[in-house]
Amino acid sequence: MPDRALVDWDALFGALESWRRSAVGDDPSVTAIAGETGRAPWAVLASTLISLRTKDAVTVAASRRLLSKAPDPKTTLELEEEEIAALIHPAGFFRTKAANLKKIARILIDRYDGKVPDELDRLLELPGVGLKTANLVLSEAFDRDAICVDIHVHRIANRAGWIGTETPNESEEALRGILPRRYWKRINALLVLYGQRICAPVSPKCSICVIGEHCRRVGVSKSR
Repeated sequence: MPDRALVDWDALFGALESWRRSAVGDDPSVTAIAGETGRAPWAVLASTLISLRTKDAVTVAASRRLLSKAPDPKTTLELEEEEIAALIHPAGFFRTKAANLKKIARILIDRYDGKVPDELDRLLELPGVGLKTANLVLSEAFDRDAICVDIHVHRIANRAGWIGTETPNESEEALRGILPRRYWKRINALLVLYGQRICAPVSPKCSICVIGEHCRRVGVSKSR
């Protein structure tokens, strides 16, 4: 069994990167939108907000609709809140997200000359932006070393025994203490896909797992 302090991160990420190159399918939604828009900060921020509690396919489609009409804070502010809601529907909590997008657009214009701030504390002050969202924006839009921990990263890191935490925010802090900085930006994109396709919440596909030698299978009672 691996010791969390002695995980071979190079081997682990090498296996994940090799799996990703051979896996068929798209990148996670925000990574896909970042690639399509040249890492435009507003596009990344908007798509990240839309992605919360929403499946990737819905997020990508909703983000494209919104960004085709409102590619920046100024044009977003020109839309009625109901228009924004209609554009991002059926994303989860689309009305709340529409209201937050409108509020954020106003804040960015009033305080930041229409630009998305590239500092964690300032991002966290924006309506609807939590630690996960802020770190993903820093990573995808500004190429900063940031660890974005969503439910997949939280689940896999704890299941593997690398950390032992109760919440995604606690996992983010714990991973910052043990994960080499060179992997901070990649862990989300890799483990999101891996969590969707291999390391599922229930009955993970342990028989074809490429990182099995780095995993303690904590709490796994049934697998495939």
